Amino acid sequence: MGQIILASASPRRKELLEQIGISFDICPAKGEEIITKKIPHEVVQELASQKAKEVAGMVKAYEASHEELMTPQDIMVIGADTIVAYENQILGKPKEEEDAFRMLSLLSGNTHSVYTGVSIVLLGASGKVGELTFYEKTDVAMRQMDDAEIRRYIATGEPMDKAGAYGIQGKCAIYIDKISGDYNNVVGLPVAAIYRELKKLGIDLYLW
Repeated sequence: MGQIILASASPRRKELLEQIGISFDICPAKGEEIITKKIPHEVVQELASQKAKEVAGMVKAYEASHEELMTPQDIMVIGADTIVAYENQILGKPKEEEDAFRMLSLLSGNTHSVYTGVSIVLLGASGKVGELTFYEKTDVAMRQMDDAEIRRYIATGEPMDKAGAYGIQGKCAIYIDKISGDYNNVVGLPVAAIYRELKKLGIDLYLW
């Protein structure tokens, strides 16, 4: 069996991988995010690739300096990045409460898109390296929220560490009218797409 590494400290991504029943380790990427793209689906793929490559590089560096401790095995590093976009305006994590209010006011009563980019770096025991990068998009319709509802939601603290200033799996669920696409993608990791894309390459996630 090989090793799977999640290059993220997100508790939501951790829960989603645990939900599908695979064994994995966590090694969050810590490097500075560098964005050169402007189109949402390109941005998330770029950031996901940076995260996966950073952690893969850490693994290779560790192996090179600790050969006596390592048992050769195949390693899969999964990097991911999620953004919310409304009319091609990218909404990341709010900087402070007023920023969260601005974002939620934009989303209120409208349909927006959630993009998650996934990058999977494969490190073969023989030294071969490969990368698979793709994205998933889900459209989310949020019902109209008045200012008092937005302020009350912000006061819970939930919006402050989430792209677009809301969590569909949390207290904001009461304001979601409908979604079109993968729910787990909105939470932060499209596990079905990961399984599907790896299977296209002949890789069974459960046999890695």
